Parts: sequence; C-alpha cells; structure tokens
Amino acid sequence: MTDETNQHPDDEQRPVDPESGEPREQQDAPAAEDDSAAEGGTSVTDEELEALLDEGERDLLAEYRDIAARSQAELQNFRNRVERDRQANRESVIAEVIRNLLPAIDDLDRAESHGDLAEGSPLAIVAQKIRGGFEKYGLKAIGTKGEPFDPKLHEALVQLPIPGTEEQVVHDVIETGYALGERLIRAAKVAVAVPAE
Repeated sequence: MTDETNQHPDDEQRPVDPESGEPREQQDAPAAEDDSAAEGGTSVTDEELEALLDEGERDLLAEYRDIAARSQAELQNFRNRVERDRQANRESVIAEVIRNLLPAIDDLDRAESHGDLAEGSPLAIVAQKIRGGFEKYGLKAIGTKGEPFDPKLHEALVQLPIPGTEEQVVHDVIETGYALGERLIRAAKVAVAVPAE
C-alpha cells in the first residue's frame, strides 16, 4: 500500500479537477496559455487590434470635433449676445441724453410757433443744426394734426366732441412726442377730436 501512495508524490500539491477528481496537469508558463488561447480562436490578431485602435481614434476624433463645434457655437452665441447688449445699451444712453435735452427742443418749437425763429436768423440756424443732429441718431417727431389717435403714441389731454368726426383723430398737438427708432421717448400730448353724440 505504501507503494501505491508513493507513486505520485506530487499529487497532493497539484490542484484537483472538480469534475473527475483527478489531479490536473500543471502548465509550465504563461506562454502555454497564449498557445492554447490561440488554438481556441480567442486571441486578437495585430490587424484586428490596429482596426480597433483606428476605430477608437475615429470615435475620439469625432467626439473632439463635436466638442469643438459646440464650443464654436457657444462662442458665436456669446458674441451675438454681447453685440445685442452693446446695441441696447447704446440706444438706452442715446435715449437718456435726448430725454434730458427735450425741454430745449420744446423751447425751440415754441419759439418757432411764435415766429421768433425767422428764416436765416442765427437762432434758426442753431435750431436746424440741433434737430439735424438728433435726426442723425434716429429721433423722429410724433404727433401731427389730423392723424388717427393711437394711445400707444399719444397722450390725450383733452377730448373735443366735433360734429362730422367719425373716428378719434389728433385735433391739436400740445407737446410733440418723440421716438428713437422703435423706442418711445415721450408720448405726444394732444387734443383729440371725437364724434359728437
């Protein structure tokens, strides 16, 4: 019996196959694993590895291009927003300056309506230059006699029932209104002709 147990002294140290109960054969080196993997068809060839790397690089490149395109779009949106804000700020500053100078323009209008601005007089020339400067920035007068009454542009101070009037129209302009582009600086103060009852 001792002869049988000593036949394979390494059996105690070798791992046992759980299915058959027999000791497993030891592999000499990891190279043997590579050979068996190659025989089993699970190894990757150099060409396949390069193809996988190329595919990964293409995916990475596409991702970087996408990031760059998004960054470019965000930068353009930022530039557009800054330009819009700059334009709005510019218009706001111009509107504030004009609003502060409107009393002087009103005085020139009153002087002209009283005949104090004779054609060719120095004051008439100055008034013309001031109005021309404001027009250059887009200032336009609002409120002329006979135009339809618009509550967005006109402030009605008086309503005058006039026979024969079919709709509300500006009968008289008490104080001229002004708009800068689409921005209303001051509504025109007007007397409105309304249909008589």
